[in-house]
Amino acid sequence: METWLQNFPVFLLIFCRISAFFVVVPVFSTRSIPATFKIGLSFFVALVVFSSGGTGIAVPQDLTYILLIAREALIGLLLGFIAYLMFMAIQTAGSFIDIQIGFGIANVIDPMTGTSAPVIGNFKYLIATLLFLSMNGHHYLLDAIVYSYKWVPIDNDLLIKMIDGSLSEFLVRTFAQSFILAFQMSAPLVTALFLTDIGLAFLARTAPQYNVFVIGVPLKIIVGLVLLLLLMPSLAVLFQNLFDIMFESMHNLLGLMGKSP
Repeated sequence: METWLQNFPVFLLIFCRISAFFVVVPVFSTRSIPATFKIGLSFFVALVVFSSGGTGIAVPQDLTYILLIAREALIGLLLGFIAYLMFMAIQTAGSFIDIQIGFGIANVIDPMTGTSAPVIGNFKYLIATLLFLSMNGHHYLLDAIVYSYKWVPIDNDLLIKMIDGSLSEFLVRTFAQSFILAFQMSAPLVTALFLTDIGLAFLARTAPQYNVFVIGVPLKIIVGLVLLLLLMPSLAVLFQNLFDIMFESMHNLLGLMGKSP
């Protein structure tokens, strides 16, 4: 009991990093999962990490301990945010498609976050989540936060990395990469719908007696949905590549914040 009380500050630091990770990481951060379950899962994962290598670590008992808590929470938030960015690229791609197809104003409630989301983006997000769970992606997320202590131990120098700007540069590059991925995922449908707009423009010039607006709206919806149906088989490969990029980015973040074990 005395040993447990002496090592409780170390356990609290581990719990802060893991609970902060579950706040933002995809799948675990959904509103459909009760907060008590997230706290309980964070507690048991922290207990496993603590029992495997948390004992014997000395932490200061003065006011700098508050700074350590903030640092551990920031590590968990950053690691989960990288995964969240890659999942948000799917909804961003859906937003680009919705604007072209005419669904931009018809948002739906995302059951994962409880916020409004684009129709096509929400559809792709649900497919990606289903595929992510089917490939045991949530196990890899748990591995990432558990093995983060081998790369970034409690006595890390994250604040120095924040001061020299290397961490900020990495986050900006990852944010830009997520937007590039969103453009690439939406490019086939956006290009096809853009060509449909060009065809409707030629129709308006050559046959002005036709109401292009009445013809164009259902035509673009039909073209968009047919192309989406034809491209459905390729979504599995596309999302698989996206998940590979996500885990690679998380690996690079751990390498930036710490060092290879």
